[in-house]
Amino acid sequence: MDPITIILITLGGVLIGVGVHFIPVGGAPAAMAQATGVGTGTVQLAAGAGLTGLISAGFMYNHLAISGEFTGSDFMLVMASGAVGAMIMITVTMFIGQVIYVYGVGVPPVSAKVKKDPITGDVQDIYVSKGTEGHGVPTVSFVSGTIGALLGGVGGSMIYVQLMEIVGDPTNLGAVALAGIFATGVFYVNSVLASYNIGGTIEGFHDPKFKRVPKAIVSCLIASLLCAIIAVPIMGGVV
Repeated sequence: MDPITIILITLGGVLIGVGVHFIPVGGAPAAMAQATGVGTGTVQLAAGAGLTGLISAGFMYNHLAISGEFTGSDFMLVMASGAVGAMIMITVTMFIGQVIYVYGVGVPPVSAKVKKDPITGDVQDIYVSKGTEGHGVPTVSFVSGTIGALLGGVGGSMIYVQLMEIVGDPTNLGAVALAGIFATGVFYVNSVLASYNIGGTIEGFHDPKFKRVPKAIVSCLIASLLCAIIAVPIMGGVV
C-alpha cells in the first residue's frame, strides 16, 4: 500500500472538508430570504460543486492519460480542471440565486454577521431587515464560496487521480467507475462532517462559525484516512 497515495487521498478529503466551510449555506432560512447564502443545505451545495468538479477532472484525466505518460504537470492540469468545474457550478448557483433574491424577492444582498463587507467596505447592518440574519449573497460570501469550490474541486480531483493511478489504465471502465464512486463517497463523507461542524448556516470565511475549521480538519483527516485505507486495496484489485 503506497503511503504517498494514502496521504494524497487524505489531503484531498481534508481540502473538501475545509472548502465546505467557505461556501455560503443559508438552508431553509435563506430559502425564505431570512438568512444570507443559498437556500439549500451544506451537503447539497458541496456535493453539487464537487460532482461537477469530478466530471471535469475525470474528462481531463482520461484525455491526458490516454494521450501518453501521465506526468506531474498533467496532474496539475487535472486538479485545475476540477477546481474550475466546481467554481463554475457554485458561482452560477450563487449568481442565479442572487438574481432571484434581488429582482424576485426584492431584498438587498447583505450580511448580518458584519457591519461592513470585508471586501467592498459597503455598510451592511442598516439594510438588514429586523428579525432576519441577512439576505442574498453579499460580495464577501460570493468570493468565499468561490474559494470553497476551488478547494473542493482540487481535493476531489486529487482523490480521483490517485485512485486511477493505482490501476494505471484510463481505458479500464471498471476502474473509472470505481474511482468515481470512491471519490464521490469521500466527498459526501467530508461534506457531512463539515455540515455537523457548522451546525446550520454559514456565510463564509467572515462568519464566526468559520473558527471551527480546526475541528473539521481533525475529523476530516481521520475519516479520509480510513476511506483511503479501504479504497486503495480495492482499487488495486481492479488491476
